[in-house]
Amino acid sequence: MIELRLPSFGADMDDAEFVQWNVQPGQAVARGDIACVVETQKGAIDVEVWQDGTVARLIAEPGQRLPVGSPLALLAEAHEDWRTLADAAPAAAGPAPPSTPAAATATAPAPDAAAAPSPAGGPPLSPTGSPERAGGPRASPAARRRARELGVDLDALAARVGDRPLTLSDIESAAAAAPAAGAPSEGSAMREAIAAAMARSKREIPHYYLAREAVVEPALRWLEGYNAARPPAERMLFAAMLLRAVALALADAPTLNGRCVGGRFQPSATVDLAVVTSLRRGGLVIPTLHDAARLPLPQLMAALNDVLARARGGRLRSSDLGEATISVSNLGDLGADAVHGVIYPPQVALVGAGRIASRAIVQDGRLIAARTVQLTLAADHRVSDGATGARFLATLVERLDHPEDL
Repeated sequence: MIELRLPSFGADMDDAEFVQWNVQPGQAVARGDIACVVETQKGAIDVEVWQDGTVARLIAEPGQRLPVGSPLALLAEAHEDWRTLADAAPAAAGPAPPSTPAAATATAPAPDAAAAPSPAGGPPLSPTGSPERAGGPRASPAARRRARELGVDLDALAARVGDRPLTLSDIESAAAAAPAAGAPSEGSAMREAIAAAMARSKREIPHYYLAREAVVEPALRWLEGYNAARPPAERMLFAAMLLRAVALALADAPTLNGRCVGGRFQPSATVDLAVVTSLRRGGLVIPTLHDAARLPLPQLMAALNDVLARARGGRLRSSDLGEATISVSNLGDLGADAVHGVIYPPQVALVGAGRIASRAIVQDGRLIAARTVQLTLAADHRVSDGATGARFLATLVERLDHPEDL
């Protein structure tokens, strides 16, 4: 038997609202398939299956507010009969203990970020087979999300439109007809979650900060030559080069790559980069590029494009929000000269990058203009010290000095 449980999508998440099922009892599923959708402060999240099996029982129902670790469904393994399991299993196992790491199943590891989910099978169903949300008006997930953003009362609107599901256009029309209703600020729940996580970070983590200016003229010239021979869809961004350089530089700084849990540092064998991403509607999310040190530069660029598109479209997958080992925040495109970030717990470091600009530098005794970028490091003094951080930044700059080796 495999238990599909509500995973954690970060230190700022305690619970989520269950939105819809994409599978139904008796359906065979494979690792990476989208089983269901939940709504968090980060938006709608597609929850993936981590292990092949057959859906035996759906436990969660649309509209339920569930804590992290709550059981969502039971899956039968290859040697089990799903009907027998559905009849024998209890209606719901209790939520996982708070200390249990976030996991969608009891035994399976998280999939690679590059794992592509199969198309969703079947219409959204409750465990009883009904498409309706239990205890409330019928509405699409997008309509429910928009209603929360605009402060539209779904029950009152459902009474006006009659016995049919509410759509996104219904929500928009109702909001336009009542502009004085006082809608809550968009992203306010996300803002509160971010504030709670960052307050915890500053309270519990003894930060230290380092900065170094990197001359990126050689890297940018290499990048311009690389892109000149390729169509727009295959061109590289400096952001991908930076991520690749960070991932490779961490090989010499293992105490910056991992998590501090229960006061004990857990180094990671892989570099799982969290990319701090601002959203158009406000707030931010931190999707993860898994095992980034093993991704060749073009593949890393493709993975970055994919995850950013999902993040900004509000349809991240649970694997996109897997436990990262270090964060990278790049605000150069917004004009910031430097980023002095706050570590996202339980990580122990964050790399920041400011804007690339032509600046005066001294090279071989001559004053010249060259493009440079301010690189910063915020790190946890419980795990590393300034000497470690300084060596890491030196290695990072050296990696960028040799873009052909990235």
